[in-house]
Order: sequence, then C-alpha cells, then structure tokens
Amino acid sequence: MEEILTTIPEAASAAVGLDISVNNVWLLLATFLVMFMQPGFAMVEAGFTRSKNTANILMKNLLDFSIGSLTYWLVGYSIMYGDSISGFIGNPASNFAFNVAEDSYGAGYSDFSDLMFQTVFAATAATIVSGAMAERTKFNAYLIFSLVITLLIYPVSGHWTWGGGWLSELGFIDFAGSTIVHSVGAWVGLAGAALLGPRLGKYVDGKAKAIPGHNLAYGALGVFILWFGWFGFNPGSELAATDGSTSAIARVALTTNLSAAAGAITAMLTAWGRYKRPTLSLSLNGALAGLVAITAGCASVSPFGAIIIGTVAGFVLVFSVEFIDQILKVDDPVGAISVHGVCGALGTLMVGLLAIDGGLFYGGGFKQLGIQLVGVVSIGTWALGTGFLLFAILKATNGLRVSKRIEEEGLDVYEHGEGVYN
Repeated sequence: MEEILTTIPEAASAAVGLDISVNNVWLLLATFLVMFMQPGFAMVEAGFTRSKNTANILMKNLLDFSIGSLTYWLVGYSIMYGDSISGFIGNPASNFAFNVAEDSYGAGYSDFSDLMFQTVFAATAATIVSGAMAERTKFNAYLIFSLVITLLIYPVSGHWTWGGGWLSELGFIDFAGSTIVHSVGAWVGLAGAALLGPRLGKYVDGKAKAIPGHNLAYGALGVFILWFGWFGFNPGSELAATDGSTSAIARVALTTNLSAAAGAITAMLTAWGRYKRPTLSLSLNGALAGLVAITAGCASVSPFGAIIIGTVAGFVLVFSVEFIDQILKVDDPVGAISVHGVCGALGTLMVGLLAIDGGLFYGGGFKQLGIQLVGVVSIGTWALGTGFLLFAILKATNGLRVSKRIEEEGLDVYEHGEGVYN
C-alpha cells in the first residue's frame, strides 16, 4: 500500500512535466513557423516592387527582425507584459532585459519560450510598415522607425490587450492579432506613406498609374510561405498543446485555412468581375486578407463563420486597394494598408458578429460588437497618431525620402553599394 501511495504523486508529477514539455515544444515550433514568415514578407515585397530596389527590400526585412529581437528583449517585452501602470503601459523596469533569474513554468511553458514567441510577433508588426513605404524611403530612417515600433508603439497597445490592460478588462477579443499586430503595422505604414508621398511617376495628371512588380513568382512564393507560417501564428497563440488545447489548435488551424482559401477565391472573382481578368496579384493579396481577417476570431468562430470572414475580406480588399490608390492617392506598392489595416480591422469587428459565444448573430446582442469597435478605433488611433508623430520628426530632422536621382536609378546601388541581379 505504501508503495502505491508513493507512486501516485510521482506519476502526477511526471504527467505535469510531460505537459510542460509538450507545451514548450509546441510553442517553440510555432515560434519558428512565425519567424519563417519573415522571408515570406521579404519575397512578397520584393516581388511586388521593381528589381532595382530588391537588395534594399531584403536588407529592411533582415534588419527589422534583428533590431526587433534586441529591442523587444531589452525593454519592449517589459512595456507589453510588465507590471501594469493604470492599465495603459507595463513598467519597463519590472523585467528590463528580460531579467529572469530562474526559468519559470507557471504558465505551462518556459518564460524564454514566451519571450521568443512574443518577439516574432513584434517583428511582424514592424515589417508590415516596410511594404507600405517601399522604393523611396531612406534606409537609416527605416532603421530608426523600426526600432521605435518594437520598442514603444507595438508594446503599448499590446499591453492594453494581451498584457492585461484596459482593453483586456473590457473584454476585447483579438486572439492572435488582427488588430494588435497587423493593423498596428498597417496604420503606422499609412502614416509613413502619406508623409513620404508617392513614388515618382505614380500619379500622372492626377490619375494613378500602375507600377508593376518585377517578379510575381517571388510574390506567389512569399504568400505560400506566409500561409504556411500562419499555422504557427494562429494555432500557436493557443500557447499550449495538451488537454483541451489539443483540439483547440486543430480547430484554429481549420478556421485559418478556410478563411485564407475563401479570401483568395473571392478576391479573384471580384477582380475578374470588376477588371475583366482574374489578376494574380489581387488573388494573392486576397489570401493574405483572409488570413489577417481571421486572426482575431480564429478561436471564436465556427468553420462556416471563418468562410464568411474570408469571403468578406477578399471582396473588400479589391475595393480598398482601389480606394487608397485612386481616391486617397496614398502609394502603397504591396497593398499592405488594405491587407493588414483594413482587413485586420474588419476581421476584428466581425468577431462581434460571428463569435459563437457572445456574437450578435448568435444571440449575444451588440455588446461584443461595441467592445470590438472600441478596440479597433483606440488601437488604430494610437498607431496612426504615433506613426504620424514619429515620421514627422524624422522628416524634419533626418529626412525620410531619398533623392530623385537615387529613386530613379534604384536604392540598391546608392544605399547599399550592390544589386541583387548582377
């Protein structure tokens, strides 16, 4: 009998240890998948822009991840997840330089795994800005604002939500970051693109002129890489792979995939109807629009709800790209503002309609929809406002835009002293 009683706690302890190990491995695997999205972003941006700027594009994607990794470890994580100051910002001193004396597994996984997972999300927010401001931005200015985004802009609004701040207490739902990650990057990019001005030759006599990318094969490869990486982005946000989470990550993977597929098909059909051709570029961005839109509600909606979200996102994307390009006259070479900003906000709002628990269409009334609206508007205002302030300061001091000659001949040679195609 004594042997049996002794064995029970040992078995329980071993089971807990196994759960922690499985959760930890899953979280790190998801981290590596999300990091793999960086070359996806690089390929999309490079393919959708001109060959003379390819080295510049690749350098920006390399450096925003490198800078983001260091700054988020140093203080960004503390601002986002540190002891809350009035629900607005984490105390930077509470975990400066991730000062963990001894690794803890209180959340069911390693603290270091959590830092790594959160770091790749921060880098994603920064790299979205690159696409919206491509082909005419000074490289040194890009390095500065990439640092500020991962150091302050993203962590502050992230604290409001995932860090347990005021939006979290309100009940705002953004499971993996349609608004918290994607829209933040897009609204900062909108501010930058507006202050930067369009590329030379983009608008002739007030009318938008298409500037085709040099390699849509790169763009297509990038989208497939991003689609693949999103299975770390969304299912990984479950932060566990044991007990009930085993089924949850499978469900999230399903809703994520269905929304992406619906977005691609709908964007293709919409472009086919409006422009008389099923364009590859809009279809690719349609898939991304579906992925971005479902990211907020991937754990809250049904598979059918995910298809609805992807369908709406793919349809809206086509008209959003046209509106921003031709009406607002903001030059966004890769469609980042429409994909990540507009469709990110749209997907976050649709959680208030389609969430199985509390959504308007499931008898939950308007409460959740109202909370989602508050979150979208407040985070959007923060990102857009701080983005305008940041870029206005850079424009007045360092300068934002390269000279006319550099833009005409290409940033690769003048900014980096080398080209990709030699």
